[in-house]
Amino acid sequence: MEPLKKDAINVITSLPDDADMEEIMYRLYVLENIRRGQEDVEKGKTTPAEQVLRDIQSW
Repeated sequence: MEPLKKDAINVITSLPDDADMEEIMYRLYVLENIRRGQEDVEKGKTTPAEQVLRDIQSW
């Protein structure tokens, strides 16, 4: 089984039996965004924390 599919199944099966579709979709959304973030880190597409803090302070 493909890792992505396996991760999605694990997320869904870990939810309580009374979880609604909104909760399922939210959990899958979070899983996808974590995966994208990990890919960005592997590709070096990150912003140093110091730069983020400077950007926030300039708002």
